Amino acid sequence: MTSNNSENSPSIANPSLRRVQLYTDGACSGNPGPGGWAFILRDLKTRKELTGAGGESDSTNNRMELKAVIEGLKPLRKRCRVELYSDSSYVLQGLQSWIKGWKSKGWMRVEGGKRKPVKNVELWQELDLLVNQHEMSYHHVRGHSGHPENERCDEMAVAASQKYY
Repeated sequence: MTSNNSENSPSIANPSLRRVQLYTDGACSGNPGPGGWAFILRDLKTRKELTGAGGESDSTNNRMELKAVIEGLKPLRKRCRVELYSDSSYVLQGLQSWIKGWKSKGWMRVEGGKRKPVKNVELWQELDLLVNQHEMSYHHVRGHSGHPENERCDEMAVAASQKYY
């Protein structure tokens, strides 16, 4: 499944911007438990890559998936055309549909007829600031299906989480 941010569809994308691919993954042993995140950031023109990984002693898989995207976007100092590849439906759905409603409701969601704060709100807010600096497109990859970059990110994220056992 490939989809694009409606605000940044290919028809209005700026072709002069640097194009990069961002592959991300998060891992958590338990849930909650020790967690890890990882990214591969690739410049499509130069083919140069930057990788990163880290973790937390007590986290959740969703938090680690968000951290992977956040940390992967941080190195970009100028506006880019970013192709985000993730196996996380939570991240992709959040960025493509949920976030707009959360923002309009003051970062609140409705659960069981009651208004509640968005889970991981501080990470979603940080991610919102970062994605709005770029032209984004979103691509879902199936986890653990042999996708080379997704497998690399998974290995790095798991290794990062294991430092907290």
